[in-house]
Formats: sequence, structure tokens, C-alpha cells
Amino acid sequence: MSDRPLLLGHRGARSYSDIPENTFASFDLALKHGCGGFEFDVRLTSCGRALICHDPKVDHITVAQATAGQLLHLPHLEEVLSRYAQRAFLDIELKVPGLESKVLTALREWKLDDGYVVSSFLPDVVTELKTRNARVRVGIICDQPEQLACFHEFDLEYVIPHHSLITRTLVQEVHRAGRKILAWTVNDNNSMLRLADWGVDGIISDDTQLLVKTLA
Repeated sequence: MSDRPLLLGHRGARSYSDIPENTFASFDLALKHGCGGFEFDVRLTSCGRALICHDPKVDHITVAQATAGQLLHLPHLEEVLSRYAQRAFLDIELKVPGLESKVLTALREWKLDDGYVVSSFLPDVVTELKTRNARVRVGIICDQPEQLACFHEFDLEYVIPHHSLITRTLVQEVHRAGRKILAWTVNDNNSMLRLADWGVDGIISDDTQLLVKTLA
């Protein structure tokens, strides 16, 4: 497919349970399979470090109340950008507010002008990022129809709906509005093919090997 969508791993190559998600090993595997990049999650510690993890608790430790020293096995945002910024598309999902300044500083430091999106379910986070830097590439993540219906209200580059919310008409509407659309989390080949045919700009999947096999 000459116009295939951008292929992205979800938290790396999440379907491979022997490799922990949101780790360098998982990110590397997604790229090895042939993905153009990956999505990963960022949370904030009490000491102000941006760590890569999805859940609010890790090993029974609440990330927001912990110091980075208590969670030494988790990658830092700066480490991910240093390792991948020049060779992968990065979907940087902010799970909590308070990370905006750190992310913008890191993007400047690693000179990410393209090839990334800073995404969030939290509208205030997306708005705050744009308020601080109008050039930052942001996306709103949606899993409810009412959230998706409001995407026009935001200054953003990406709309990132759950795949069950996507129709061909929605894809056309997003494109007419000058935005791109990423679908998550798509784990069967029929859905991958259908969404690609509808013209989505990217597909996020746990099963990165299947994603590449289906659409490469």
C-alpha cells in the first residue's frame, strides 16, 4: 500500500507479555517489527521527574507520591527522547497535568520539530500546551462520542479516537478540518484494513507484528 497509515506500537509492542510494556525493550521490538514509531505514557513523580508508565501505581507505589529514586526501573522521558527522537514517530501521552513545561523543554532540547504528537485525554493539558507554545503538535484522545464531537473546539493537529468510534465520514470530517486522525487500539487485521481503506493517518496496535504484516 503506497498510502499506508503510520504504524505505531501501543506502549511499544504490548501484546508480547514476556517483554514489559513502556520499556526500551518493548519500544525496540515495535521498531524491529517495522513500525514507524510507538505510543507511550508519561506520569509525574512528587520530585518532579517525568517517568514512563501507564498505571498510577507501580509495584504498589503511587507514582505521584513517589520519588524517581523509588522507581529506578522506569525510563525517564528524557531517556526515551534521547534514544528515539531521531528515528521514530513518538506519541507522547500525558496521563496527568503538570508535565507541560517539562515536555516542552524536552522537545526543544531534542529538537523535535516533526515526527511526534503530545497527546492526552485531558482537554486542559492539550490547551495548556498550546497556550505555552503554539507550535507544539498536540492531539486529543477520545473514547466517548461526546468527547469526539468536540474536537473542533480545540487548537490541535491530531484527533485520536478509539477505533470503535471511527467511521469513513469521521475521517473525512477530520481531514476537512485540517487535522490528522490516529486510531487506537486496533488488534485485528480486518479492522486494520478497513481503517487504512478509510484513510486514517495512523494506526496504534498492541500486536505490532500483525500490524506490519497486514499493512506493510
